[in-house]
Amino acid sequence: MDGGELGWMGVPAVPRADRGRMLHVPLCREDCEQWWEDCRDALTCKDNWHKGWNWTSGTNRCPRGSQCRPFAAVFGSAAALCERVWSHSYRYSALGRDSGRCIRLWWDPAEGNPNAAVARFYARGAAPPRPSRPPVPAVMGLLLPALWGAL
Repeated sequence: MDGGELGWMGVPAVPRADRGRMLHVPLCREDCEQWWEDCRDALTCKDNWHKGWNWTSGTNRCPRGSQCRPFAAVFGSAAALCERVWSHSYRYSALGRDSGRCIRLWWDPAEGNPNAAVARFYARGAAPPRPSRPPVPAVMGLLLPALWGAL
């Protein structure tokens, strides 16, 4: 780690080009499980989409020699998908959407972004929920950059 840089909820941020990236953000149970249900039969060639792609064509392609397999075979569970697909960015949380203490992937924009209040809660020093098990190698989400603007 360089310079003691901290990210989401005081968790060390990943150095390199990922500067400012968040780690182990609690992802609401329902959102993780919905993501799993929506994608469990889809195909992927990697369990970590954050790095390791073949960019020689100018777009991300599966690494040479990799095989596309169903998410269910690659990840095995909702928690593993949510925690591994983006390099530890998310942590599966037992907390529900109504807790106000976990990030949601989907919400009604007309009702505002519920993640802004979650980000403020943790930015004010509240301790994140402790995992009920050791963290599984995990995930990076699309919503995180938007959250920093909400603080």
